[in-house]
Amino acid sequence: MTTILQLNASLSPQGQSDQLANRLVAALLAKQPDAKLTVRDLAAQPLPHLDAAEVGAFFTPAESRSAEQQALVAVSDGLVAELAAADVLVLAVPMYNFGIPSTLKAYFDRVARAGVTFKYTETGPVGLLSGKKAYVLAARGGMYQGTAKDSQTAYLKDFLSFIGIDDVTFVYAEGLNMGDANRAAALAAAEQQIALLTA
Repeated sequence: MTTILQLNASLSPQGQSDQLANRLVAALLAKQPDAKLTVRDLAAQPLPHLDAAEVGAFFTPAESRSAEQQALVAVSDGLVAELAAADVLVLAVPMYNFGIPSTLKAYFDRVARAGVTFKYTETGPVGLLSGKKAYVLAARGGMYQGTAKDSQTAYLKDFLSFIGIDDVTFVYAEGLNMGDANRAAALAAAEQQIALLTA
C-alpha cells in the first residue's frame, strides 16, 4: 500500500500552494484509493526553531540522555519515522521573502539527522531515505523560475537529495500577485501539469 505524506507550509489554509497540493493528492488518491495519506500542516502545528538543547540531545548517546533530552529527540524521531514510512512526499511551498517558510526549515532541521536520514562517508554524505518520489507545489507572487532569485528550487533539490530523495518534480504557479489574468493563467497551467503528472 502506498503511503503519501503531505507537508503544507503556507501560513494560510487557503494558500495556493496548499490548494495545489490538495489537488495533486486528490488525483493520486483517485488512482490509488487504498493509499494511506498523512497531512502535516506546519502552519497550524508549527515546530519551534532548532536550539542548542535539541542539537545537544541529538548528539548525546541514547543511553545517556536525560528525560528532557529524550523528550526532545522523541519529536524528531516521530517526524523521521513518518517521513521514512512515506513512499510519496508532497510539499506545498509558498515563497516568502525569496525563501522557504521558516516552518518548513524547522521541519527540515529535525529530519536531517546524521546516522538516521543521512550518513557521512569517505566520499561525502549519503542519503538514507532513497526510493521515494517527491512533488513540490511552488506558489510565488512574482516570476522567479529559472532566475537567480529562485533560491527555493536549488535548496529543495539539494536538501531532499541530501537525505536520499532524488526523484523530485516541481509544479510552479508564478505571478499570482501580478494581476488577475496572470493569476488565472498560472493556476490553470499548474492544474494542467498536475493532471498530466497523475494521468
